[in-house]
Amino acid sequence: MAPPASRRSSFSRKAQYSVFTGYVVAGIGALIGAILLGISLFWPSSFSGLRGPAQDAVEPLGETSAEVRTESQGFFESIAGFYRAGSQNAELRNEMELARIRLAEAEAVRQENERLKGLLGFQNEDIEPVAVGRLTGSTASSARRFAYLGIGKNDGIDIGMPVRSPRGIVGRILEVSVDSSRVLLLTDSESVLPVRRATDELVAFAEGRGDGMLRIRLINLGINPLEPGDVFVTSGAGGYYRPGIAVAIVAEVTDDGALARIISDPAATDWVSVEPIFEPQAVLAGETPPEIELAP
Repeated sequence: MAPPASRRSSFSRKAQYSVFTGYVVAGIGALIGAILLGISLFWPSSFSGLRGPAQDAVEPLGETSAEVRTESQGFFESIAGFYRAGSQNAELRNEMELARIRLAEAEAVRQENERLKGLLGFQNEDIEPVAVGRLTGSTASSARRFAYLGIGKNDGIDIGMPVRSPRGIVGRILEVSVDSSRVLLLTDSESVLPVRRATDELVAFAEGRGDGMLRIRLINLGINPLEPGDVFVTSGAGGYYRPGIAVAIVAEVTDDGALARIISDPAATDWVSVEPIFEPQAVLAGETPPEIELAP
């Protein structure tokens, strides 16, 4: 008959001695551990001599582990930074452009203040907008460039009032109805705006081309002093626009001036403010501007 599959430890004396020896060794180990634990609790300084060499022995492994952990964190941060770089760069470019516009306008205001220092009793008061509204639409296929506002006569809007966004001039009111208005954009082919370079007194006219760009025509012909990146602001001539508002940035220099990119792009503008005419007396004394005469 075959022997049983499992046999009790008592069947062999040698197996009994092995089990007994294991219990004894385990008991001695537990006793030693308890003694060492008690010594470490009541006399912590007793193992200081052993802790130093032990720490020195594992220090290289710790440094290697820390280095690997740091490099892995830097690797994953680099990957995350790569995906964030696009949006961050776009935001930074937008902030830099806005800062450049504000600096140009501040320089224009400073020069305007210098010209007006000698006038007694002059006070430069902030101009409150007549109304604030949303651009509800614009011409897309026509050669003319118009936009439409959801505010009109009931909101105090009148023909000729400047329309601007936080970035700069958009255009001015061309037609007004009870609750809506039509805006002649600066890029319209019949739009002509007196401007000057923000850094000096160089005056010119900004003419719309009908293609989203402006043509800067210098009044005094000769050596063209314009350079790409020059910022033009309103000069205040004509009485419609107050001086120092951002208009365009030079993109390409030509023989008689330059081609400029409008700063306040209507396609990227939602809400705009309508301001009162800067000098109504000057407007009434002058002739009707060509864009209002020719507009259908």
